[in-house]
This record gives sequence, structure tokens and C-alpha cells, in this order.
Amino acid sequence: MHHFHYVDNELYCEDTPVQRIAQEVGTPFYLYSHATLKMHFEAFDSPFRDVPHITCFSMKSNSNLAVIRLFALEGGGVDIVSGGELYRALKAEVDPGKIVFSGVGKRPEDLAYGLDSDILMFNTESSQEIERLNSIAGEMGKKARIALRVNPDVDPETHPYISTGLRENKFGIDIREAPDQYAKASKMPNLEVMGVSCHIGSQLTQVDPFVEALRKLLSLVDKLRAMDIPIRYLDLGGGLGITYDQEEPPHPTEYAEAIKKEVKGLDLTLIFEPGRVITGNAGILVTKVLYTKSTDEKNFLIVDAAMNDLIRPSLYSSYHAIQPVVKKGRRVIKADVVGPICESGDFLAKDREIDAYEPDELMAVMSAGAYGFTMSSNYNSRPRVAEVMVRGDQYHVVRERERYEDLIRGERIPDFLQ
Repeated sequence: MHHFHYVDNELYCEDTPVQRIAQEVGTPFYLYSHATLKMHFEAFDSPFRDVPHITCFSMKSNSNLAVIRLFALEGGGVDIVSGGELYRALKAEVDPGKIVFSGVGKRPEDLAYGLDSDILMFNTESSQEIERLNSIAGEMGKKARIALRVNPDVDPETHPYISTGLRENKFGIDIREAPDQYAKASKMPNLEVMGVSCHIGSQLTQVDPFVEALRKLLSLVDKLRAMDIPIRYLDLGGGLGITYDQEEPPHPTEYAEAIKKEVKGLDLTLIFEPGRVITGNAGILVTKVLYTKSTDEKNFLIVDAAMNDLIRPSLYSSYHAIQPVVKKGRRVIKADVVGPICESGDFLAKDREIDAYEPDELMAVMSAGAYGFTMSSNYNSRPRVAEVMVRGDQYHVVRERERYEDLIRGERIPDFLQ
């Protein structure tokens, strides 16, 4: 459920007409619904209220400060994968005690930043990272709280590019090697081993892979406790999918019931890292038709948003529904929706049954609140778009549209080229 709806054939976000925002802010822009974000966070978090847990929003899906701050006010933490995300989280006043640091390639300065910020825990992903963190913590006179991210070799049945829990993936430590790695880490003087972590993939539409992974993790927890390694946190990652097209993912309540059944009676604090399931359907990308073009083979709708703004269709062949901002009752055609980028892979939709838009009409690209702006770039020297949040009948620009001057910030022409 989300708060994008039509009133007299005009698309609204909550109580605000999307067309009015487009007229005043310009296009393209990302648009987020405050009410939907809050509702989706509560829908995920509340089913776990009867068990010790922390909901650490996965910032890589949407790292806008306003979005992060909203979740912090709801009592949430964040899952970060870079020093930059830690900086954003702290700027949004997230409690450091609710920040977990994941990622396969943390730089030494990132590890030091996390230690200095006194975050809850590092999810370490290799023996060398564990050794480096121990060394840096020793140099800083601190003790690093850690979990090991374990790779359980579970097939998440999702797109191969967003599958992370198979033995062939780069992420985590093979679950068969985990006891030895835990034994070594527990003897390092500057580490405090606190948890077990796992993340098997993104956009999962079945509960079974989560349960399969969890059972393997609980078996590992039993082994570790028998080795006198006190495991207090179990980080189950994220990955719960959403509906883009015909998918029927489980409701967070169904997911919660399956998880709670497996961990009943265990003295563990659960950590979750939801991202897409909270923000995905809470945001849209609004774009304007620039031109229409037809050939003997194809119809094209050329819009002012491009693959640099929303790369998921080009990268994953992902489906995003496209709706008119103002319904005109137009005939339906089959067309490609393409952008201005000089790449054949620059498209938002291919061979789509879609209204026969005219130039200057507005489209809403749905389910764009996750992995939208965060994956955008300046390719073709295109300024990144504005981000807007609606609350009721008011909208707020939560990130200004970049200007041409922003494109060259930090660049220099050396003296020998003068």
C-alpha cells in the first residue's frame, strides 16, 4: 500500500498534486511519500515488537538525509557499507549504537571512522579484514565489536547480480570455515565477538530461503556457544522483495512469524537490514516526454529522465510500472520509453503497452524509491535530479537539483595546459 493515487484523473502524492510539484521544481525528480515511508517502516518493525531486535535500514537503497532522519525518529538504526554512509547517518542523528557496518571492502580509514564513532558492530567479511580491524583498534586504544558475515550457501532465487548468499559470491565467510575464524577472532585482544551476520540477496519473494539460511545460522550459534564464544546478536540482513510487476512477495508479518518461530526461546537480539521493502514503493521518478518518434520497427517515447537517473532497467532488465501524471484517456501503443543518454541501453521500458503520450506530458515511473537516486550518476555530464518529500498537502525539496557548476566542482586545469 502506498499514498500515490488519482483524484479526478490527476496523480497525487498524499494530498499534493504531482503536476504542481513538476511545474514548480522541474523535471525529472524523485518524489517520496512521508506517510508511506513511515507506514512501511512500522509494517516491518512492529511484527517483531515482542522480541529483542533492531531494525537497521539499509542505507544503500536510499540514503537521503530526510529519509534516514525519518527512520531514526521511528526508533530505527541503519546498515551502512561505506564511510560516506556513516557520515550521512551521523548527520541525520542516527544513534551510533544502532549502526552496523557491512561491506566486503572496508578501507582502513572507514574502520577507524566506525571505531571513533562507537558504532554498534562491524559485520566482518574476511580473515584479513578481521586482522586489520584488530590492529587498527589496538592503535586507537579501542575494542571493536564484531560479527562475522557468514555465507550459508543458500540460493535466494533472485537476479544473479543481487544474489549474495551462494558459495560462489564474493560476500562473507564460508559457513564451513566460520568456527575456525570465530576461534581466531575471539583470541584477538582488540576485538569483542558479539554476533553472527548473514545476507543472502535482494528482492526475495519467498520466505523459505530466509528460513533455510536462519537454520544454518542457528546451528552455527550453537557450535560457537559450545566453544564459549558468547553470541548475543543475530543479523539476518535484508532482502525482502516488493511488487514491481506481478511479484507476490510475502508480507513482513508472514516473514516475521517464520523468523520468530525459529528463534523462539533463544537469548539473542535480532538485527534486520530492510531497504527496498520500506522505500521501494514509497517513491516515484517523475519525468517529462520530450519527443515522440516512430519507425517501421518501433515507437519511441523520449523522456528527460535517463539511465543515469534510474539505472535498474538497463542494469537488471528491471520492470517499473509507468503511469500518466494526468490521465487523458489516450489510445494504447507499444513503445520503448528511452532517455537522452548516448547508449542503446538507455531505456526505462521496452516494448511496453503504454498510453500514447504527447510531448510535454508527465510520466510517473513507479516503485522507484529504492536503488533509484542512490545509483544515479553524472554520465553524459547530466546534473543529478532533485529529491522531494511530500507530507500531507505540502512538499519539501530534500535535495536540490544539481547545477552545471556542480559537475566540475573539484576539477582543475593544470598549469601546463594554460
